[in-house]
Amino acid sequence: MAIHLLIVFVSSIVTYNMALTYLLGMCPFISLSRSLNTAIGMGVAVIFVVTLTAAINWPIYRLLLMTGSEILYYIIFIIVIAATVQLVEMIMERFFPALQAAFGIFLPLITVNCIVLAVSLFMVIREYGFIDSVVFAFGSACGWTGAIIVTAGINEKLKLVGDIPGGMKGPGIIMVSAGILALAIMGFTGVV
Repeated sequence: MAIHLLIVFVSSIVTYNMALTYLLGMCPFISLSRSLNTAIGMGVAVIFVVTLTAAINWPIYRLLLMTGSEILYYIIFIIVIAATVQLVEMIMERFFPALQAAFGIFLPLITVNCIVLAVSLFMVIREYGFIDSVVFAFGSACGWTGAIIVTAGINEKLKLVGDIPGGMKGPGIIMVSAGILALAIMGFTGVV
């Protein structure tokens, strides 16, 4: 069982990385990977939201919706995601106002960040148990966070190293960096 959970965790970080393999969550990924501090903060928020929503959505789906109401799970999942993001926003407003200001519109947009919904849908499609779902959600969020942090770090180093051609500044260089990271990740395909 522990080996299975380790495989689910590692594969969700590396082989099935939500940002670099499935290209999910790209809007905040591109927008917030310009600064390392902002990327770390967004990553922590995404880890919290994704893990908590998967832990809440699994019992809701298994105990309530599998009784013939499966059609409602998209709506229910989105309501749980919105409530969780609202909780994160209230916590950040109270304890981390500068970070909340740096996120701007992207903090409430976690609600519609496709990685959050994708994790809940994957746990249903893959028929994961509760522990598997939480481990998968945590690993997926950690993988997305790792990708945005590495991309932000590369972006900050590139700003220090030299001139980036005009057409490549901003989102262009971020996509090139993410593409190179995705190629590196492809080397792990088939390992787990």
